[in-house]
Amino acid sequence: MSNPRQIAFLALKDIYLKGAFTDIALDRILKTSKLPDLDRRLVTELVYGTVRRQRTLDAIIDQLGKKKSHQQPPDFRIILHLGLYQLRYANRIPPSAAVNTTVELAKENGFKGLAGVVNGLLRQYSRLSQVRGEGGEGETKVLNSQLSVLNINSKRTSSRNALKTQDSKLSSPSIDPLKLPTQPIPRLGILYSFPDWIIKLWIEQIGVEETEQLCQWFNQSPTIDLRVNPLRVSIEEVEAAMKSAGIEVGRISPLPQALRLNGAVGAIQQLPGFKEGWWTIQDSSAQLVTHLLDPQPGEIIIDACAAPGGKTTHIAELMGDSGNIKACDRTPSRLKKIPENAQRLQLQSISIYTGDSRNTPQFVNSADRVLLDAPCSGLGTLHRRPDIRWRSNPQTVQELSILQQEILTHTATWVKPGGILVYATCTLNREENEEVIQSFLENHTHWRIEPPPPTSGLSTFCTPQGWIKVWPQLHLMDGFFMVRLQRL
Repeated sequence: MSNPRQIAFLALKDIYLKGAFTDIALDRILKTSKLPDLDRRLVTELVYGTVRRQRTLDAIIDQLGKKKSHQQPPDFRIILHLGLYQLRYANRIPPSAAVNTTVELAKENGFKGLAGVVNGLLRQYSRLSQVRGEGGEGETKVLNSQLSVLNINSKRTSSRNALKTQDSKLSSPSIDPLKLPTQPIPRLGILYSFPDWIIKLWIEQIGVEETEQLCQWFNQSPTIDLRVNPLRVSIEEVEAAMKSAGIEVGRISPLPQALRLNGAVGAIQQLPGFKEGWWTIQDSSAQLVTHLLDPQPGEIIIDACAAPGGKTTHIAELMGDSGNIKACDRTPSRLKKIPENAQRLQLQSISIYTGDSRNTPQFVNSADRVLLDAPCSGLGTLHRRPDIRWRSNPQTVQELSILQQEILTHTATWVKPGGILVYATCTLNREENEEVIQSFLENHTHWRIEPPPPTSGLSTFCTPQGWIKVWPQLHLMDGFFMVRLQRL
């Protein structure tokens, strides 16, 4: 199979109709297709972009089509989504090519009789459009161009202004074929393709303007961050090796091991230093979590929800691979990745434990430090995992917050007197973050928040309450919440 749009269509069928996760469905179909790198990137863009923009694309069908989006045959709706996505977001694809290839896609997949409907709807959208493209591949280009060397404080304002400029044209109803409501929640939800409940959640925390900036961030294609393994190599050596291979890299302040790759990089396993264990992929905000834990050589550390092990291996690196790290998780298949990564990074101090962290009495009062990277709704990673916005709902979030409190209450018993527990999530939701911690502290008076010292680079992210919140539109990395607790 060599037609990238057909391949994208088949992947989207698995995602839309069978509930497959975007990354898994895409990886599975790309493995069976022999495509050149350019076509692989096109398939990836079409699949991830279409999944992200479902609500916006449905709204266009609702406004321009004779039948509403939910009335369309499911496969046919996907075909319309692919065509409209290319017209609206894929700046490098000429409108005529987007229309013609989508008409052919309809014919090849059993909708020859509806090819005229495809042609008419797409051409109507194209005629009404005066400005093309909120982003697509262009989103990544704009973002990467300003991130060649990252400094969180100095780049914050310029990056936010760039994001605002990108979407401001299409948010004007006078030049956008998509007509938007005036109320802020449905307007942002339709324009940026998010459920209303998520928009409401963020507006209540940061207001309308910041929420719009956040939506724009999450509709960017994600960058790739590396965490350099200081036990094997220096950051300067990795930087030089990447540049020699023609890959642009930038430092990420204040993280001493972090590099961000800019632009297309090809297969990760073929990058310089991968096989030698020089680095691993880990978003910069996730790296902050382990620095907040601040593990020391020789200590006993328990990583309560460890799989797939990014933070576990980081703990080992920061300890100089000297100590006892217990990596726990209840999912054996995911735990298998930890020894694989540890072997590649040449780390020896990690032991694996399978089991539910709510039922492990053998660890009571045994750990100097505990890391609880709790199961969460993942609302800080929506650019990497676009289907989360459609899978989550307020009920699942409430269930998660109960689970988080249960795990936190139990894992706190693992900590020795005077020891440390770091609670972290990759979500931007008070119910899973601040409210969990406040409830825990109210019921456990022998615990307190220990904020990072003012001299620490982590203080950049610290709130007056002592916990850390990473907002993507401000800090240019995944959304995270983390807090360091000390047992008195």
